[in-house]
Amino acid sequence: MPLAGRGMLLTSMDIDAEHEADFNRWYDREHLEERVAIDGFLEARRYVAHAANPKYLFLYSTATIDVLDSRAYRARLQNPTDWSRRTMARFHNMVRVVARITISHGTGRGVALGVVRLRPTTDGTRHLRDALRQKLTPERLDGIISMHLLESDAALSRPTAEIPAAQNPGASDWFILIDGTSVSAVSSVIAERFTGPAASPSSVPVSVGTYCLMWDLAKSDINRDINRDIARG
Repeated sequence: MPLAGRGMLLTSMDIDAEHEADFNRWYDREHLEERVAIDGFLEARRYVAHAANPKYLFLYSTATIDVLDSRAYRARLQNPTDWSRRTMARFHNMVRVVARITISHGTGRGVALGVVRLRPTTDGTRHLRDALRQKLTPERLDGIISMHLLESDAALSRPTAEIPAAQNPGASDWFILIDGTSVSAVSSVIAERFTGPAASPSSVPVSVGTYCLMWDLAKSDINRDINRDIARG
């Protein structure tokens, strides 16, 4: 399974231009490492839009979805740093989704990411999942590394007092992730398999977008830094 773990936190937001430099500095120098250091978090990825809204996207992999309702995670949410509190209050158009990874095919990740957002009907989830299983097959697709399905947990995706996200009518939405070596490869697959004639009435996307990887951080990267400091001491 190319995605680490079985749980995923997906967040996405816009930020005003006047605060964007500080926003990026916060993610790069504090927030990603702070989150990945939490027990059960495995890695984080940070993206900027190529053709998508909102502009910024973040993926946090966890060992299980339960990590995203754990005491350790809640403690961090309830005790943000001053920098976190100030930055998060500036978010616009925020999406926050806690999800299970139910399908994951391929190996590794690419510099480009396609995101397809679906809104399944209550009685059509099993049929849709089976149909997507046939489409999320990267093996014969040039430039496609891996493909995944995230199924949101509505209760865990709800807005919280600590996270200033707007009410989310799509808290039960599903997200398809397509990792590729180029935006053009990802865009081609979205068009061929998930939009237009390829989309059945039960799987017409709410939205589609493409993002470029900025950087990623794994738990082992943090551990290497700690071990290096110990060796120097």
